[in-house]
Amino acid sequence: SVGVCRGSRVGNCTREIEKFAPGTPVRRFHGAGRSLDGPAGGFVLTTYATMRMDAPTLAATPWGMVVADEAQHVKNPRSSTAKALRTIPAPARVALTGTPVENDLSELWALLDWTTPGLLGSPGTFRTRYAEPVESGRDPHAAARLAALVRPFLLRRKKSDPGIAPELPPKTETDHPVALSPEQAALYEAVVRETLASIAAADGMERRGLVVKLLTSLKQICNHPGQYTGDRRGGASGKLELLDELLDTILAEDGSVLVFTQYVTMARILEKHLTDRGIPCRLLHGGTPVPRREELVDLFQSGQVPVLLLSLKAAGTGLNLTRAGHVVHYDRWWNPAVEEQATDRAYRIGQTQPVQVHRIIAEGTVEDRIAEMLEAKRALADAVLGSGEAALTELSDAELAELVALRTAYDGGNHR
Repeated sequence: SVGVCRGSRVGNCTREIEKFAPGTPVRRFHGAGRSLDGPAGGFVLTTYATMRMDAPTLAATPWGMVVADEAQHVKNPRSSTAKALRTIPAPARVALTGTPVENDLSELWALLDWTTPGLLGSPGTFRTRYAEPVESGRDPHAAARLAALVRPFLLRRKKSDPGIAPELPPKTETDHPVALSPEQAALYEAVVRETLASIAAADGMERRGLVVKLLTSLKQICNHPGQYTGDRRGGASGKLELLDELLDTILAEDGSVLVFTQYVTMARILEKHLTDRGIPCRLLHGGTPVPRREELVDLFQSGQVPVLLLSLKAAGTGLNLTRAGHVVHYDRWWNPAVEEQATDRAYRIGQTQPVQVHRIIAEGTVEDRIAEMLEAKRALADAVLGSGEAALTELSDAELAELVALRTAYDGGNHR
């Protein structure tokens, strides 16, 4: 069998196979001098990058099974990675993922069309028959029909399922609304005013680009004024003040904490800030080499470093960080499933202490409204799946202005 995973997961996958299938030979097809020569049988582990480069070599081998770990990496069937994976022959294919749908149902189609070709028909047929009725909410029975069709081919488990993880301690989730600093509020209102004027004068792709730019800029300002201006040294941030308070409490109790942000730039600001305060911390992001990743995990798990800063997308999967009794989401992602995967770095089998999840939300801002949308989306995640940021680009000028307007406690109760 051959298993395909991210480079950062090769070491962890090797240990998992050795733990759950002791005696099974495991070889790595990765790095310089790689070769498939050797005794047949057992498991061969490779990475998505290596698979893309050496697809003909892998395709020439008669595998019994192909396993795609974190299969959301091949959710776009037109990508070079997905095309390369489809050339590797095997009578059995297994896709492993915690987020089979991150944005829309076409991603579920792509995964099942690889594991079980033809089950869901062509992309167009699937879109008409299932995706559009489910995502629009137009046909309340469409989700049930789709679930009945795919259920025999899915092995799905959740931590809440009986007997799956009965030993897991409780998890507590808390939203922490914070006010923007005066500097943040002034920046926020200036960017809203200037960009909405530009959006009103634009259309088509230019308008969509401006909307995404506006949303990104506002989220950066909500995090820290220095993330938006590029001056990492100065500027007051309501979120940073609250993070300091949380960390002071957690560290006073000898706790360990994961701090997630979707922006590496923000993580670097946090790293400098905490270092200046004398708080031991480390940063793990998408550019961190594999050996360094493993070193950082060991430092954290052994208790030598109590604060681990992580980029949400790069570090939200494939890591076991059960030393953490606290998880902080410094900013909000568009999809609750991605946040939950990040939280699960701590809240996973092997965790023995209660886990507290802290979500920091800039009060009265677009982030506040996104938080409300995420709660609604989480409640309907199994039936109606929207498209996150992409959907927001289609709002009218008036709807967009309502979404991004900075509200205060004196706006007649309009904010949370």
